[in-house]
Amino acid sequence: MTTTEGAAGADEQQVRDARLVLGWLVEPGSKQLYELVRAHGPVEALARLTAGAATGALAEAAAVRLNGRDPARLAQALWERGARLGVRIVTPESAQWPEQLDDLRHISVEGRDTIDRDTYPPQCLWVRGPHDLREAGARAVSLVGSRSSTVYGAHVGAELGYGLADRGWTVVSGGAYGIDAVVHRAALAAGGLTVSVLACGVDRPYPLSNSALFEQIAEEGLLVSEWPPGTAPFKVRFLVRNRVIAALSRGTVLVEAAARSGARQTLRRARQLGRAAMAVPGPVTSENSVGCHEELRREPHEPVRAVASVGHVLEEVGGVGDLAPVPRGREQALDALDPVERQLVDAVPRRGAAAAGQIAYEAGVPLREALAKLPSLALRGHVREQAGGFVRARNGAGS
Repeated sequence: MTTTEGAAGADEQQVRDARLVLGWLVEPGSKQLYELVRAHGPVEALARLTAGAATGALAEAAAVRLNGRDPARLAQALWERGARLGVRIVTPESAQWPEQLDDLRHISVEGRDTIDRDTYPPQCLWVRGPHDLREAGARAVSLVGSRSSTVYGAHVGAELGYGLADRGWTVVSGGAYGIDAVVHRAALAAGGLTVSVLACGVDRPYPLSNSALFEQIAEEGLLVSEWPPGTAPFKVRFLVRNRVIAALSRGTVLVEAAARSGARQTLRRARQLGRAAMAVPGPVTSENSVGCHEELRREPHEPVRAVASVGHVLEEVGGVGDLAPVPRGREQALDALDPVERQLVDAVPRRGAAAAGQIAYEAGVPLREALAKLPSLALRGHVREQAGGFVRARNGAGS
């Protein structure tokens, strides 16, 4: 029986309540819980956990938190807590569920590291803010980076955050110090939409000094968490939530990162998910750009694209017609000349006139071409006729 089939036998509230309790009983991303829900549906999966029918580490972990309490009362308490805070609950059965999060089931890697194994989609999301989460994630880019950002990183992050938001893209990040806070503020300054995915309850955002920023995001954007209100920001939870930042977006940009930056893990999740993975090059002397440069040196089967502008990012995540303009240097007067004309101008002396034959000899072009093109070059101001020959124009187009 699939999750959908299991949910069909229960009403909407039962399914929602089961998801709430399951998301509280077991830490997010659990492979075992996902498989149990997929096999029996959320309502039956909860019943098996609470009745002792399930075994192993999953059942033991759930039993510690349940501790003999009634699941129905737990669900009611969780629901009421969210309602008091103005927080809504989005589950995989909800109309606001971003379907791209379902891709998380494909990136689990077996091994001793639970962070790489337990990468599965959330049981539910706690959302605070006025926007539809599904719509917000339809055109989204994640911008992540160092908590101790440099002036350079903050400048680039602000340019990208503002530019993407100004073009109607949702800017997703994690609300941390440094680059995260910069890109959130830039998106808000542009009058755009930004989403902060937290590693704690939406009522106790971390870091505390960003409280004013989080309040503004809650009013104008979205605060999102897998953990219910009141949950503390444990260190491992930041690594767990990074997969949601990557999955919610079409691509992730590593704006600035040191060698051991946790933001690199978000970029790794983007690569695993098949999303666009991008990094901003920085000064080779900056420790805060070492992580970006290491990502850019990856093998071809794990490509990370270098980006330096909003146009570059949109070229990676956008559709047809989102090609970045090719950077060009300042246009020069000689740019409009064909190759033979440029050769002739180069061969014309700056002092003392030379005959067409001498110029043709110096330029290495046929005399007939020199005779045909030199008068035209004079008319356009690249050379001057003088004493029966030609001399380079000093202050004209060819100087």
